[in-house]
Amino acid sequence: MRVGTFVLAAQFPGQGQGEALHRAVRSAEVAEESGLDSVWLAEHHFVPYGVCPSAVTLAALLLGRTRRIRVGTAVSVLPNVHPVALGEQAALLHLTSGGRFSLGVGRGGPWVDLEVFGTGLDAYEKGFPESLDLLLRWLREPRVAAQGERFTFREVPVVPRPDELIGGARQGPEVIIACTSPASVRLAAERGLPMLLGMHCGDEEKAEMVALWRTHALAAGHTPEEVEDAAHVSAGVAQITDSRAEASETLVKAMPGWLKEGLDAHVTVDGRQRAMRDPVAYAELLCGLHPVGPPRLAADRIAATAARTGITRFALLVEGSGDLAATEENVRRLGTEVLPLLT
Repeated sequence: MRVGTFVLAAQFPGQGQGEALHRAVRSAEVAEESGLDSVWLAEHHFVPYGVCPSAVTLAALLLGRTRRIRVGTAVSVLPNVHPVALGEQAALLHLTSGGRFSLGVGRGGPWVDLEVFGTGLDAYEKGFPESLDLLLRWLREPRVAAQGERFTFREVPVVPRPDELIGGARQGPEVIIACTSPASVRLAAERGLPMLLGMHCGDEEKAEMVALWRTHALAAGHTPEEVEDAAHVSAGVAQITDSRAEASETLVKAMPGWLKEGLDAHVTVDGRQRAMRDPVAYAELLCGLHPVGPPRLAADRIAATAARTGITRFALLVEGSGDLAATEENVRRLGTEVLPLLT
């Protein structure tokens, strides 16, 4: 079982952005100290839901401050960037970290980001497969040219080559796709890429998505061994205390204010209406779905998800209290009290 943290750099009401980022960095450092497997970094623009605008930049900092733990993006929003630029950054982090970097990518949403960065709504609605395939080619081939709808350029050499990791396997960083729909599951499966499944999903929904991924992957020609070995990641929430009631109370008190401010701040690029979750009900849902409570309960909850879905990698949000000291303690307990119960 590979248990890691999911870091949003959430800005809770009354907090500054620097405070949120400091807590994010400290939680990652404590995750390594506590024996956890990985840190997964979210990326958002212009909203207090998460104040890290560049997951690859924060990943670079954390890879430099750590020596063992894997650091991944969850996710880099591909429609906002040029896939070659992201591929170059991923290759650089892969090579300089000794292979400890994972590149998670996603489609994002129809947010005003598309206007600010000049990529346009088509990049979100239609351009993700082209961007993804160009990114994958950059990470796998020595020279790349493009003749697509969005990207057209002459052949250029890939520098640095991500398959030139000193002392490691001759391959680039792993690539993971955030999947929220049957279409994205099929896209990931056809390319043989593992999925990152969101914290809003329960075990049954995740099990169905894994089964759908396997069906599409086999149909696309991937071997049964490749399908069986796919290292999907389940996102969730973890709050480790001495009682379930205490853990739930901590999250239900702190998370709704952050969720309301953070989700309300999202602006669509074309003015489309969007449904908003009730923040209290959402916090309560997350408490029911995920390892929230004492160590034994948390370990059993993780094990149950693994048994039902086949997923053995976890990215758990640990900053739900909004407090620095409480977050550090939560991470320590996850690593030193919950993790040993899973081995």
